[in-house]
Amino acid sequence: MNSNDARSGDLEQTYRGASDAFTALFNEISKVIVGQKDTVEQIIIAILSNGHALMESNPGLGKTLTVSTISKTLDLSFSRVQCTPDLMPADITGTHFIEETGGKKEFKFEPGPVFANIVLADEINRASPKTQSALLEAMQEKQVTVGNDTFILDKPFFLLATQNPIEMEGTFPLPEAQLDRFLLKIVLDYPSFEEEKEIVRRYTKSDEPHVGKVLDKNMVLQLQRLTRDMPIADDIKERAIKIIMATRTWKEYIEFGASPRASIGLILAAKARALVRGRNFVSVEDVDAMAYPVLRHRIILTFESERRGISQDHVIKEILAKVK
Repeated sequence: MNSNDARSGDLEQTYRGASDAFTALFNEISKVIVGQKDTVEQIIIAILSNGHALMESNPGLGKTLTVSTISKTLDLSFSRVQCTPDLMPADITGTHFIEETGGKKEFKFEPGPVFANIVLADEINRASPKTQSALLEAMQEKQVTVGNDTFILDKPFFLLATQNPIEMEGTFPLPEAQLDRFLLKIVLDYPSFEEEKEIVRRYTKSDEPHVGKVLDKNMVLQLQRLTRDMPIADDIKERAIKIIMATRTWKEYIEFGASPRASIGLILAAKARALVRGRNFVSVEDVDAMAYPVLRHRIILTFESERRGISQDHVIKEILAKVK
């Protein structure tokens, strides 16, 4: 058996066990994370699509706990960066230092927190533009350049950046070019009464819940390949493209629409959602459901729309209803 046959056999075996694996994965995560099913699913979708996600929520809603929990269940290395205005690019990428051994001095490289499979950049809009640009190379090229040296990041590499919508004073809004690099923008809302009641019950006891490994790095990489192989009918693919193109002509509410990168992202995210939901094809529901997180950070509303309190999600809903 050649290497291609072996790889094909591994993918087939992974596909057959994918449905059970995702069920076990979400059950394990729910031992620690109460509710937030859509949030968890969208983070998994972003990882399967080999993309990155931007999460917007108020403080104290468990963003760090959610991401670290997912990393444990996937058996992936995790690091967290608290972004502040004085954070330097080297604090993220790493730096060279001089080490003396046996009477000789030589340069050594100390990797920064970006050298992990899952990186949480907390409050990314508090970092300076120079530091944000250092993350841009890691996100797009999956590599880091320090001085004259380039280091390839370990696969899979996933960046989840968060921003707080309440405190905007002293922040550096992400430029449109960097926002477009994020596959999804996930909005995390407050829990319901019953969910918060369960949160209080779990986290006021002496023994806090914990999770175990469900998948491993190799299986995550195989699931990423399976995501791209997911079949999608031509009419559904055309619907996804028409949705993106509609954002460029919806002048009533939208100043600037989404780029072709959004078309790629929407189809990939829809494929990943179908895989997570245990189907072997992409449905219209997958495309419509993923249109919200794929588009809400890629369309710029007109001043009049913002003045009237119209949200990106409201505009996306209208577009989905009218695009045939």
